[in-house]
Amino acid sequence: MCLAYPYQIVEITGPFTAKATVEGVTKEIYISLIGEPLKPGDWVLVHVGFAIQKIDEKSALETLKSYHEFFPEEHP
Repeated sequence: MCLAYPYQIVEITGPFTAKATVEGVTKEIYISLIGEPLKPGDWVLVHVGFAIQKIDEKSALETLKSYHEFFPEEHP
């Protein structure tokens, strides 16, 4: 099963990259697949290091809550 995990943008580090964080995990992600400008504070769904969709904070937090309910031992 493949899942995309919500991350919050912390910093735009290049034209196609950003630092993003969730639950204490920070990673460099590719943002080139998103068709709109991103800024720190934005939430995105990340799959294998690529941001694949911008989402609102409410959706991100609901998704995280659901993941914790279904996969209590899993982390990003």
